[in-house]
Amino acid sequence: MADVKNFDSDCLFCKILKGDIPSTKVYEDELCYAFRDIAPQAPTHILVIPKEHIASAAELSAAENAALAAHILAVLPRIAAAEGLTGGWRIVSNVGPDAGQTVPHLHFHILGGQRLSDRMA
Repeated sequence: MADVKNFDSDCLFCKILKGDIPSTKVYEDELCYAFRDIAPQAPTHILVIPKEHIASAAELSAAENAALAAHILAVLPRIAAAEGLTGGWRIVSNVGPDAGQTVPHLHFHILGGQRLSDRMA
């Protein structure tokens, strides 16, 4: 499917990018890939991942990958609009196990399609 920069053979999302594990694609370009979450926590739950293995947002740096992060942030509203999320949507990126990150590959959740809880910020 895709070339993955810094491919990690133990990473679930790297395997999805390589096509070794199936996913339901929502969006793809040269830098990122978006697919439906297999355990959605909202009517619309999409994961957006870079085509480069970066463990989490804690590894982002201005010198190395600021352009990649900016690109993904610019793609998020396009995906949300294509999904019809006109009433609002949430972006979540967990960093580390204490925050609930279960896959150590940078990813952004797009959640929407209903009113989301005010308790989760």
